[in-house]
Amino acid sequence: MPVAPPPPKSLPLNALRAFEAAARLGGFAAAAQELGVTPGAVSAQIKGLEAALGAPLFERTAREVRLTALGARVAPDLVAAFDALGQAARTLRREAAPQVVQIASLPALAQLWLSPRLPALRRAAPDVVVSITAMEVPPNLKRAAVDLCLFAGEGDGPALGENRLFPVCAPDLAAGLRGPGDLRAVPCLSDAVWSGDWARWLAVAAPGQGIVPRGPVFSLYALAVEEAVNGAGVLMGHEALVARHLAEGLLVAPFGTVSVPGPALRLWAAGPLRPGSAAARVMAHLRSG
Repeated sequence: MPVAPPPPKSLPLNALRAFEAAARLGGFAAAAQELGVTPGAVSAQIKGLEAALGAPLFERTAREVRLTALGARVAPDLVAAFDALGQAARTLRREAAPQVVQIASLPALAQLWLSPRLPALRRAAPDVVVSITAMEVPPNLKRAAVDLCLFAGEGDGPALGENRLFPVCAPDLAAGLRGPGDLRAVPCLSDAVWSGDWARWLAVAAPGQGIVPRGPVFSLYALAVEEAVNGAGVLMGHEALVARHLAEGLLVAPFGTVSVPGPALRLWAAGPLRPGSAAARVMAHLRSG
């Protein structure tokens, strides 16, 4: 009987993924963050891959890791392969559950802009299920299991209207404020991500007055908004995110209409959308409202 040669032993997929991420992102720590594991786990996976190959893929120093010549040659092929795998996986999910729409969003936008619009979306498209994943930066669209992205600032999608910046606070606190100079005597709430908001507004509203806002800093803008509603201080409001609070009288603008442009809210698709698909309908609804 014919004798077939044994098939070559496959390289471990998790180790290849760890190497690809480290090569693409420039280090083990960044790869670990993307993959949701520890840097030590990434290092162990790559060491195991190097042992299986019998050749190093990274040069390691006390401060950094650098690709070897071999690692640099194979990295682009692995990046393309995992990109293709990610796109295929997204197509599988979309075809298996065509009425489920996955949205990746900045946490503040998910809580303050998207959430209030979900009831109307459910009424307009009762057959569609919307799932939301909050994250600080847009995902890698070639890998992420998402259909739509909602973020602020620069992006691939058109702006969802204008977003102006101006101070807001609870009505009781506003009663004691006459001008920007009064900010020296009250807490000024800040967002850690949008840390430059106060400086941008003061440069227009109070140039040369030397006002230095002082107060609590929040990593979640929605929490800062709630604290402003509770009377904890004055917050630099993003009009697109505090419009509902202003309309309901929970917050007011103590210094009138002096404002500066803020980061635009943008909504875009992770890939081509079929006309009439659930994701296309959700995008059209959100852009219209």
